[in-house]
Amino acid sequence: MAELLGEVDALGSVCDAARVAVVGEAIDRGEPGSGVRAMTAVQWVREHAPSTRAGGARAVVEVAAAFAKPVNEPVRVAVESGRLPVRSAAVVVTEADRLRPLLAEGAEPHVLAGLVDMAVEHGPRGCRMVRPALLARYGRDGQLQVEQDVARRFVALSQPADDGSGISEYRLVLDPEGRAVLEAALGPLSAPRPVEGMRDLRSCDQRRGEALVELVRRAVVSGQGVGPVAKTQLVVSVDWAALGRDVRGVGGLRAGSTVGGVDAGTLLAPETVRRLACDASVLPVVLGSAGEVLDQGRAVRLFTTAQTRRLWLRDGGCTFPGCSVPAQWADAHHLVHWADFGVTDVGNAALLCGRHHTVVHSRRLAGRVVTDPDPGTGQGGGERVQWDLTLGSYDQLLARRAAQEPA
Repeated sequence: MAELLGEVDALGSVCDAARVAVVGEAIDRGEPGSGVRAMTAVQWVREHAPSTRAGGARAVVEVAAAFAKPVNEPVRVAVESGRLPVRSAAVVVTEADRLRPLLAEGAEPHVLAGLVDMAVEHGPRGCRMVRPALLARYGRDGQLQVEQDVARRFVALSQPADDGSGISEYRLVLDPEGRAVLEAALGPLSAPRPVEGMRDLRSCDQRRGEALVELVRRAVVSGQGVGPVAKTQLVVSVDWAALGRDVRGVGGLRAGSTVGGVDAGTLLAPETVRRLACDASVLPVVLGSAGEVLDQGRAVRLFTTAQTRRLWLRDGGCTFPGCSVPAQWADAHHLVHWADFGVTDVGNAALLCGRHHTVVHSRRLAGRVVTDPDPGTGQGGGERVQWDLTLGSYDQLLARRAAQEPA
């Protein structure tokens, strides 16, 4: 029976491909819109292919129209060979159209082939999920970073909706970074917890909801203290050749991938990874040409509790001009980034709130610690962080440092 079912399924794919070919020919001839009973192409398909009235007529028309464009020839071949179902082909065409303006020159054939392969293997959902990886590999320089920066604008948590029964409903929208952070935190807390040998009968959603409340409780209990652990454990994997290029300033990584957690595989754009590295436990993993691990370093807490408290006293809060976020809610930022070999020292640090931490990295802003003269003696007085808000000022700082270093 299994073999028979496979043959029937293959026959169905052939029929789908034939349906698309017939509809494409009908559209070329102008048949749907001609005669006394003129109708749209979708209406025409539903009229003459009754099985599509339950759904699928629009996908057939969209795919047939797309096949008229030479650029979609690989998709047409995949459909006609029976590899790619029509509904998946519709998603491939849509995703390819969305990606096309964002790609580097010459990348389009590779991207289309990748979309087709993912759709064949994992269906429409897999086709949509591969978008970040394709942008990281084939997109124009910085395109993945641009998309993830835009996604941050849509991060939102709604006010609670209460129908009077005592149950409140929230709507949470996160960008890729937020999702990765939340899932990493929820993972251990939302795992099933048997009690005295009895199974944990809570649903997955209930466990996750209770884990989120527990996270908030822990944050509140920590009060004004400095957390005993890093906010993030960042595992950075990089091949040796790419690491060498990055050190020499002739081209670095296009993205970083989270590993080892429940949301492993989330691609994060370069500046996002660099910002996380400011206040993270970092595990450097260097890979050889065959992907083997050449070196796996130990986790390093970048700023100690004592250093963070010193920053609280010196900065008093977020150092970005005009910001009033208190010190306890700010991150310790490397003025010369850790990824650029900046030292982990109070003199190379500044407190930034989450919003301005993102701004500093995305706009590539430079800051420095300056000493104001004492009004009474004219000698050195208090220290403060001074920011250069010129777009790209950090890159200018790196260029000046490189010019001063011996070749």
